[in-house]
Amino acid sequence: MARGLFITVEGVDGCGKTTQAARIAAALEAAGHDVLRLREPGGVAISEKIRGILLDPAHGEMGDACELLLYEAARAQLVHEVIAPALAAGKTVVCDRFYDSTTAYQAYANGFDLESVKRANALAVGECRPDVTLVFDVDVDVAAARRHGRDAADRLELKGLEYQRRVARGFRAIAAEEPRRVRVVDASRGIDEVFASAWQMVVSCLER
Repeated sequence: MARGLFITVEGVDGCGKTTQAARIAAALEAAGHDVLRLREPGGVAISEKIRGILLDPAHGEMGDACELLLYEAARAQLVHEVIAPALAAGKTVVCDRFYDSTTAYQAYANGFDLESVKRANALAVGECRPDVTLVFDVDVDVAAARRHGRDAADRLELKGLEYQRRVARGFRAIAAEEPRRVRVVDASRGIDEVFASAWQMVVSCLER
């Protein structure tokens, strides 16, 4: 059986990626794909518990190395338990965040050594790498306005707008480094316009 398609969606908090991931998954299902939609960190019991630790504002003292390794532990379990078996079974996996988030947040925003982060990502995922990654790019001030009134900010959102700007620059740098895999979507537009652009990028990947 042919390996399934692995799609990841990325961007700063408030960029709209979760909404778009749901729409992409629904469109793929309508086109006849067997789709599994996941989120990171999380997706399975162990990884969801790690997610709670990572995002809890009470853990403001968390060190950069601890943060990095917790993300990788959650990811490794998700890959082992769900993503790798699903792809091997020919399913299409749509994941809300994956290792590019770790590169953007922990390396570009936190300042953790980039090569160390890449090695940690590689250890966590092995051969399980995305076929296409959509980065939903939007001004961080716009993203912050979109988040206003949502649930209480998590530990990373509390790091402020300058931190989010570094994250955004990180995603753009990743896209520039891997233009074949990583596609940038202008997420400043309306939901339907953003989806139309994102869907066309997914279709182009399906046609390869």
